[in-house]
Amino acid sequence: MPVLLLIVFIDMVGFGIVIPLLPFYAEHFGASPFAVASLMAVYSLMQFATAPLLGAMSDRFGRRRVLLFSLLGAAVGYGLMAMASSLLLLVLARGLAGAMAGNIAAAQAYIADVTTPERRARGMGMFGAAFGFGFIVGPSIGGLLAVGADGSVNFAVPLLAAAGTSVIAGLLVFFALPEPARDAPVVHAPAPGVRRWVGPIADALRQPGLAALVTVFFLVVFAFSGLESTFALWAERQLAWGPRDVGYMFAGIGVVIVLVQGGLIGPMTKRFGEARVLLAGILALIIGFLALPATQTPTTAATAMVLLAAGFALANPSLQSLVSRAAPATGQAAAHG
Repeated sequence: MPVLLLIVFIDMVGFGIVIPLLPFYAEHFGASPFAVASLMAVYSLMQFATAPLLGAMSDRFGRRRVLLFSLLGAAVGYGLMAMASSLLLLVLARGLAGAMAGNIAAAQAYIADVTTPERRARGMGMFGAAFGFGFIVGPSIGGLLAVGADGSVNFAVPLLAAAGTSVIAGLLVFFALPEPARDAPVVHAPAPGVRRWVGPIADALRQPGLAALVTVFFLVVFAFSGLESTFALWAERQLAWGPRDVGYMFAGIGVVIVLVQGGLIGPMTKRFGEARVLLAGILALIIGFLALPATQTPTTAATAMVLLAAGFALANPSLQSLVSRAAPATGQAAAHG
């Protein structure tokens, strides 16, 4: 698992480089706030379309193959974003990167493969910590690379750096990541359900209790992704922030995620159980979302963002652990997808 966590970290560095810069990059092409939010949404739309399929493919063909394919595809997407000459090309490149983001389901299923049910929440927490640590480093790098010494902004350099991180992560998968042992053997013949986008979702939702967990997961991510899509625009207008300031704020979110998921989530779920920790995370999200619109200063904005980051850091691994318990051993990646 340490190699997988390193791969997740490197992959998330690339993701973190892009997130704070993208709204400003879109505005560079004359995008309206609605167009900026739509650009952010196309990534998740494509991930929604491909994650169940990539997850099911990793259940059948192996985790390594899907991880390698998706990481190299993400590198191509980031490279095309760096070379975009119009908003339309930027949207298309962003969509390609989102289509490859379904590798998260395969990575989560890898952890389920190599951990016992009792230690799964901790494993998912370590996954989240690697995710968060990448989100500390990535936005900081993105902000530094985007803004030159004279104050000018260059978007191509950080995007090419993001492409490089995906290539490095792909090389690690190829040379250093073993295929995990699983209860069900890897089947190389294609299955009819893999050809249909709805197949993996329908199979997962037939499992007792899984439909409710997927619904909660949808609502949590729905709320948090709204923040991700609009915070840079809000901070630009409310606090006069640029790419570097927004990058540092997102890096701070990563710090909170690392502290919570790397150190607190394991003891908390062991003492209180995943369901109670999930409720605590949702409560923190509610308070943070109510507080953020009323903030007028960087300090109060940071306080609200800490609550939001902590809430998401508590809710996300708890949900992942509950999903892994409800899903069958032969369909872990499909359920996570």
